[in-house]
Amino acid sequence: MSVPRLMLSSLAGAGRFCVLGSGAARWKSVRARNRRGLSDLHPQLSPSQGFRDSPSWMPKNRSEPRSYITNPKLATTLVQILQKENRNRHQLFLECNPGPGILTQALLESQAKVIALECNRTFLPHLQSLRTKVTRKLEVVHCDFFKLDPRNSGIVKPPIMLSETLFQNLGIEALPWSEDNPLRVVGIFPAKNEKKILWKLLYDLYSSTSIYSYGRVQLNMFIAEKEYEKLVADPQNNLYQPLSVLWQVACEIKLLHVEPWSSFSVYNQVGGPKTSKNKESLEQINKQNMCFIQLTPLQNLFTENLTSVNYDIFFHMLKQCFMKRHATLMDHLQSLSPVNAVAILKEIEKDGDMKITDLYPEDFKLLFETIESFRESCRWLFDDSLEDIIL
Repeated sequence: MSVPRLMLSSLAGAGRFCVLGSGAARWKSVRARNRRGLSDLHPQLSPSQGFRDSPSWMPKNRSEPRSYITNPKLATTLVQILQKENRNRHQLFLECNPGPGILTQALLESQAKVIALECNRTFLPHLQSLRTKVTRKLEVVHCDFFKLDPRNSGIVKPPIMLSETLFQNLGIEALPWSEDNPLRVVGIFPAKNEKKILWKLLYDLYSSTSIYSYGRVQLNMFIAEKEYEKLVADPQNNLYQPLSVLWQVACEIKLLHVEPWSSFSVYNQVGGPKTSKNKESLEQINKQNMCFIQLTPLQNLFTENLTSVNYDIFFHMLKQCFMKRHATLMDHLQSLSPVNAVAILKEIEKDGDMKITDLYPEDFKLLFETIESFRESCRWLFDDSLEDIIL
């Protein structure tokens, strides 16, 4: 999976890091025009970046089939779980690709308000018919949640949309990060694009852009069990990776329900059921589980030393650490920062001989914040020889 490369020229504050290229450190200046604030920060892509390295999370095949909830019993179970998690019966839900609207109807029957974002035109008439039965409780929009705010786009048209346009049209107002969740998203991650979508959401979350510019939007999503295991992996697990650290630092992660893959229906772009020509492949898929998880952004995610301006240095620090996952903490400190390594170890109260990937997510955050807290003019060493390495 290719992760977008960030140009460090997009960071604010000249002289905060050096570049290690051929061995000698050199200053990497940041032009004034590239120093941006919270409101307009956006990760920049390297001009040399190819299509494979693009952060596009869109399926290359527009007719890619999607999974839908068509079992009323499952829909009822999910609504009961969501009600248990939040006592507000009139909570606003943004439902991603509801398809035939089975979950939509169950949510409406529970007195919730629903915004149905459906990318497949085939399902729109039926969803609109549900809207006529409920007054001001359902909005139907031809939109694909997973294609909101594309990185590289000029003019966008449905089902691709900008979250700012969508939310303004729906009358959704931004809430301060310190307040409760402005809305709850519910749906199913597309099977072939889960990892890309998870990374795209991480960039949006840490930069407070896209849906997260409206506050601590909560995700309630079905995800493949193998991807869920990566999200919650710890240092004792071989699946432990930057994705694990970043999601655990940013969100409270709850496993709400586990459902067999066979409980879902798969439809193609024209609304018809998807059938598999390979019976063995279908049997293997049906044995897999889907995990219904809740991702709630933490109020204390951002601090004085981890912000929506410098978050991409944190991303790069993790990338460097996991590229050499068997190296010691001391070795990494000497390659990450010109700041005195002994002083850093004293601040974080860790042994320099420990393996870097024995650090827990909160330890990585503390390490980053500690280095950022030093007032040296150069606090980071950026190894540009690793810039083309993908995770």
